[in-house]
Amino acid sequence: MAKHNDIQLLRINYLRGPNIWTYRPVLEVWLDLGELEDYPSNLLPGFNDRLTAWLPALIEHHCGVGERGGFLQRLQEGTWCGHVLEHIVIELLNLSGMPTGFGQTRSTSQRGVYRMVFRARDESVARVALAQGHALIMAAINDEPFDVQAAVARVRTEVDDQYLGPSTACIVTAATDRGIPHIRLNDGNLVQLGYGASQRRIWTAETEFTSAIAEGIASDKDLTKSLLKSCGVPIPEGQVVNSPEEAWEAAQDIGLPVVVKPSDGNHGRGVTLDLRKEEDIKAAYHVAYPEGSDVMVESFIPGDEHRLLVVNGKVVAAARGEVVSITGNGRSTVKELIDAQLNSDPRRGYEEEYPLEIIDLATDTKVQLELKRQDLGADSVPASGRQVVVQRNGNVAVDCTDDVHPEVAYIAQLAAKVVGLDIAGIDMVAKDISKPLHAQGGAIVEVNAGPGLLMHLKPAVGAPRPVGQAIAEHLFPAEDDEGQAGRIPLVGVAGTRGTATIARVVAWLLHLSGHHTGLACREGLFLDRRQVESTDCAHWEAAHRLLMNKTVQAAVIESDARTILRDGLAYDRCQVGVVTDMDGVETLAEFDVHEQDQMTKVMRTQVDVVLSEGAAVLNAAIPQVADLAPLSDGAVVLYAQDATLPAIVEHRATDNGRAVVVKNGRVVLATGTAEHVLGSLTDLTFGRNAVVPDTDALLAAIGTAWALDIAPDLIGAGIKTFEPDLPAPAGLPS
Repeated sequence: MAKHNDIQLLRINYLRGPNIWTYRPVLEVWLDLGELEDYPSNLLPGFNDRLTAWLPALIEHHCGVGERGGFLQRLQEGTWCGHVLEHIVIELLNLSGMPTGFGQTRSTSQRGVYRMVFRARDESVARVALAQGHALIMAAINDEPFDVQAAVARVRTEVDDQYLGPSTACIVTAATDRGIPHIRLNDGNLVQLGYGASQRRIWTAETEFTSAIAEGIASDKDLTKSLLKSCGVPIPEGQVVNSPEEAWEAAQDIGLPVVVKPSDGNHGRGVTLDLRKEEDIKAAYHVAYPEGSDVMVESFIPGDEHRLLVVNGKVVAAARGEVVSITGNGRSTVKELIDAQLNSDPRRGYEEEYPLEIIDLATDTKVQLELKRQDLGADSVPASGRQVVVQRNGNVAVDCTDDVHPEVAYIAQLAAKVVGLDIAGIDMVAKDISKPLHAQGGAIVEVNAGPGLLMHLKPAVGAPRPVGQAIAEHLFPAEDDEGQAGRIPLVGVAGTRGTATIARVVAWLLHLSGHHTGLACREGLFLDRRQVESTDCAHWEAAHRLLMNKTVQAAVIESDARTILRDGLAYDRCQVGVVTDMDGVETLAEFDVHEQDQMTKVMRTQVDVVLSEGAAVLNAAIPQVADLAPLSDGAVVLYAQDATLPAIVEHRATDNGRAVVVKNGRVVLATGTAEHVLGSLTDLTFGRNAVVPDTDALLAAIGTAWALDIAPDLIGAGIKTFEPDLPAPAGLPS
């Protein structure tokens, strides 16, 4: 069969915030089908069969049909390759552990050119998925071989390298479920939850409340034990040693059996249990030494290893470890048995998402030592039926949260408090965690800062625990929420008519109402009255800087159609969204916006993000703007100079709608039939020079301040004290 030319990817754009497609970040791809515009899926021989054989889960894609198998129905009927590529990319992301349910493909004004978008939590992951999907669809079209598993592995590797780890991701997801926004602050797991002064920061399972002193104490196991012992917490006897010979001497002093471990390691690395022989203890010293700054020898506590997660003084999850062993068959080597009986478990893997790790006999010195203690090596062949211990610890994966005895929970909580950690992983050895710890001779063996959460999120046995929710609740207590957790008063101003003036006046009024206010607009970047940048800052990057600033208690952010189309909005939701006009269509041809009607889809983005307890402020004198009112999740405040406009009259008559209008030369705040005169236009001038403002911009600013619940008297006084002349840009002190 004749080979078809490649689909051309003309332009790839990452929309980082709410946009014309959705509330979430997406990768927008402009693609040219070329000759394939004349070949929908039903006209490509064997294409549908190859595609569904490679990606059988496409049957789960509902597509526009709205039911299982919907996309396959579209394939059979005939759909264009841009639409097919969208679903291929989504499925590759699904298979790679980053489920993605949103995608759209739309034709443009140019024949054969389409805009395809799909949900993209991470730009680099999305780009790799696109590249692999592009290669896959061309192979399916041209009947060429394609390694789907390799493509999925490539995307999965990018997910592992670039996206948040599972512990951080579960906290972010829990915060998102409560409507708390987040900003990733680096390429790792440092994440800001919330905006401005209302933010909290996390780094995996550490928070801004995690004391550096407490973390230092937890990393020093000998110091931790001494503090716990002073408070009556049961601990094993032990001491720090500096050589294998000292380790053996300490073991004899303490009494066999013993444990040898690093003094400041974590995740069970370098820990060897139940040691009874001199050669084993000396060998265990060499296993522990590379994992920490010192080596400890301590008494061995019989029982099972447990990990209890303490968050804000409460045990929220517990997991039990199990001894891992293999059973000989008289034929296979130890290495072969480990691969067949242990590493074949689907719960084991190299990536962070797996609750159990792959056992690599060639590199794991702890396992090598454990086998040596049983007079075995990798190539040994255990007799049929012989049980061989492979690992004694590090396999905490059986949920036992519901079994924790109150005294056990109390001791774990006390240990976290003694060390000073707001989030702690308490390692405890006990024969039965459902019974009091002292009575059974159990003990706490470690207190860990920044504990891993995966064992509680994906236990090998038992129910997952909502540990992300517990940490989010710790950072943002529900009783303090009132629907505003992590949020600051945020105003978005979109349009071209007087928007910079509107933004500056609103920022001034917020400042007067007691908020340290950040402003990003065309006239610069401001913190209160201090101008920190004088260039045009009505763009995503400047707005993002404000939202990351811990001193900002309120923010006003100006955007226009180009910003929305190029980057999306810099925030997920706002308290007040202002739309002044629908101008500028003639400058947007590069985004395939040519008709005035298309501006509605662009500018509605500002209204779509208004919070339910917020308000949209709309120019009623422009019908296309006023028609956005039903899209607001919150209230609507209309403004116009003409109080008799049908849109104003109807809005006031419906549910006591609010409007800012001019009557007899005076600005009136109207709620239904009630009216409050703010002042005459001749009095509502700017600053000491009585600068007369543009009336529409003035009304928009007043309406926005009113929607923010700023008192009318303060609005009036603030307008008169607002100085339109820009302050001198702030410089470094001389």
